Amino acid sequence: MSFLLDGLRALTWQQVVMYLVGIVLIWLAIKKDYEPSLLLPMGFGAILVNLPLSGVLDQTLQGGISTSGIIQWLFKIGIDASEAMPILLFIGIGAMIDFGPLLSNPLMFLFGAGAQFGIFAAILLASLFGFSLNDAASIGIIGAADGPTSILVSQILHSKYIGAIAVAAYSYMALVPIVQPFAIKLVTTKKERRIHMDYNPSSVSKKMRIVFPIAVTIIVGFVAPQSVALVGFLMFGNLIRECGVLGTMSDTAQNNLSNLITLLLGITISFSMRADQFVTVDTLIIMLIGLFAFVMDTIGGVLLAKFMNLFLKKKINPMVGGAGISAFPMSSRVIQKMAMEEDPTNIILMHAAGANVSGQIASVIAGGMVINLVTQFLK
Repeated sequence: MSFLLDGLRALTWQQVVMYLVGIVLIWLAIKKDYEPSLLLPMGFGAILVNLPLSGVLDQTLQGGISTSGIIQWLFKIGIDASEAMPILLFIGIGAMIDFGPLLSNPLMFLFGAGAQFGIFAAILLASLFGFSLNDAASIGIIGAADGPTSILVSQILHSKYIGAIAVAAYSYMALVPIVQPFAIKLVTTKKERRIHMDYNPSSVSKKMRIVFPIAVTIIVGFVAPQSVALVGFLMFGNLIRECGVLGTMSDTAQNNLSNLITLLLGITISFSMRADQFVTVDTLIIMLIGLFAFVMDTIGGVLLAKFMNLFLKKKINPMVGGAGISAFPMSSRVIQKMAMEEDPTNIILMHAAGANVSGQIASVIAGGMVINLVTQFLK
């Protein structure tokens, strides 16, 4: 009986808090349908890794016997040693993305860049709170609005807050329908939100669709070499989609591969959600900075559109600029919903989709640039 009670004796209040965190994440996934493929395994994993003497973590038992825990092993192999899981996930993401709306209106490229403002604003804010440069940069990348990028950057920069960063990134991605309308309405008028935009897309040839991922990979390789793993696998997935001769592989990447990696990534990242590391004041600050980053991302894209309108005859609905974040396709759908709430005849979805896929590219480039800048500075 004494052996059976060892787990209860080892229980701490911080672990109880993590059980509650895990339950909240599971509730958001099931009840609210917020990023269920990620929040549910993360929530369940948070419970698993915080059970006293948990068998999912490496342990040394009585008598000096060592055991390997499956979640800790997955973290070491799939994230810590190689960053393989978040990178492989980009193949599936790339296979899902249609760059047609962006290629037919290249102006939308600018909004992907403008909506990364939150990254650098958050890095500055995190530095003011006393975080080290590598931790501040890792926290700031929450503003990329892209979970795999956040995980990869924080791991490469050896941040000790990878768990909090992952939870913040995926939680706010799930809350885009709440966060973005609030941010957009802060800096736009009703008249601006009612601006109509004609959609007359130029045809995008198959040749252009094939050349695009190859060209982006090469250009990014020279401009931001630390982004090559992210952008390269994203563009490889898109090339599989667009080449026209790998239909089965494209379907596999979009469905089986993405689902499998997402499932494993969600439960594996819970290794960094152990109570002794997660239940701290720093975690709360990171969550607040992450919210700030998302808001500033949206505002940065919107303000860029408003600035461009000073020089354009055909005005851009500034909400389209807010779709330049990487949360694809959720952000573009949110923008369209807001447009129709202001005017049921206003259809700007394809413009927003162009900005949205631009944000996907811009976010991974920004992640590579942050890695490069920080590593160069620390040298």
